[in-house]
Amino acid sequence: MLTQRPGLKGRLVPENRHLWRARRPAARHRIVCFPHAGGGANAYASWARRLPEEVELAAVQLPGRQNRIAEKPATDVGRLVQAIIADLRPVLTGPFSFFGHSCGSMLAFEVARALQLQGGPRPARLFVSAQSAPEVIWNGPKLHDLPEREFHAAVLSLGGFDEEVSADQAVMDELVPVVLGDFQLWERHRITTVPRLESPVTALVGESDWRAPLDTVTGWSEYTSAPFTTRLFPGGHFYLNEDGNDVPGYVGETLLGS
Repeated sequence: MLTQRPGLKGRLVPENRHLWRARRPAARHRIVCFPHAGGGANAYASWARRLPEEVELAAVQLPGRQNRIAEKPATDVGRLVQAIIADLRPVLTGPFSFFGHSCGSMLAFEVARALQLQGGPRPARLFVSAQSAPEVIWNGPKLHDLPEREFHAAVLSLGGFDEEVSADQAVMDELVPVVLGDFQLWERHRITTVPRLESPVTALVGESDWRAPLDTVTGWSEYTSAPFTTRLFPGGHFYLNEDGNDVPGYVGETLLGS
């Protein structure tokens, strides 16, 4: 077991291949976050100081990014899910919930359902953020089928990149293939409605998100036998990064109030 150095207290740091955590020993709930296409665990670093003190942050790290940049990105959902479950075991104790953004929502759902099929434990709640219901993705046009230049433009239009990063062609040339690989993985993956997840599902939506507008997320209600709710925020696909949207606060309040 990794012992956290004193200087790292409260910071999101790696604990194993797939798990980063900002330890809070006195927390009474834990939120496990799954990153967007091309994103790494560090996408949630700011949540470590923005979540209520009673909620501990953990984040999933995927191959092909940040401290795992030398590894090839995942190409098999089933294997990825089982590897993540094995590495998440240290944080699947006590009350916990999952939060996934964009493609991370699909991964969070599949991990939650795999845990359920294995007899648990299962998350107290699943938050799916900026992600249309699986059948919408399966039946609709696929971003990964676009020509390279059009795919690049579509990814930039979603937001999520700092201006300095998006203006640096060399950096983008390294990032875009990882993003493309994630879109290929999830736009080709078929998620069935059965068995339904037994955890409540909350869909978070950006009001001006062209990729996942409100009417495309309500279908998530068919993937759970528990209550389904939606929450609308100002902004686009990366509404959670926009000023004034306290998404960690909302998540924390929801978890501690349930």
